[in-house]
Amino acid sequence: MTGTDPLAESWSAAQVEVMHGLRDWTLAFTALNQHLAAWTRLPASDTNALGQIIWAAEAGTPLSPVRLARQIGMTTGATTILLNRLEAAGHLVRSRESADRRRVTLRPAPAAREHARRFLAVAGAEIADVLRTTPSAELRLVTAFLGRITAAANEACGRLDARP
Repeated sequence: MTGTDPLAESWSAAQVEVMHGLRDWTLAFTALNQHLAAWTRLPASDTNALGQIIWAAEAGTPLSPVRLARQIGMTTGATTILLNRLEAAGHLVRSRESADRRRVTLRPAPAAREHARRFLAVAGAEIADVLRTTPSAELRLVTAFLGRITAAANEACGRLDARP
């Protein structure tokens, strides 16, 4: 933490534009999640959780219920209720893949993963096109920037979590 007041800081037009762009992306991503909720006929909170579970499984880093709760901003108790709903509806599989049998791993059911793929085929075409047509060097710059700003946000969250 630098000790500066972000609200009193003089920001350049480019810096303000970046923050507006990040906000706009967040709003657009939220709107896409709401469309996915309608597509899956699930509440937005369940869709958000299922999306996080699918994303993590696709990346080869499946989530635990505690990590999911942190990511979606819910208590572990509320997350357990949500996971029970998703599991009962056939969207989710819980397994014990660790030597520590108390650790639960969350994975999407194959039908849920396929349903999400069908949605992305309809809703993700424009995003995929932007990714395909953006030069690799520009993608690397954006990735590096997003990594730094995400780390800064995570650092702030850690500091806030540690407060009494």
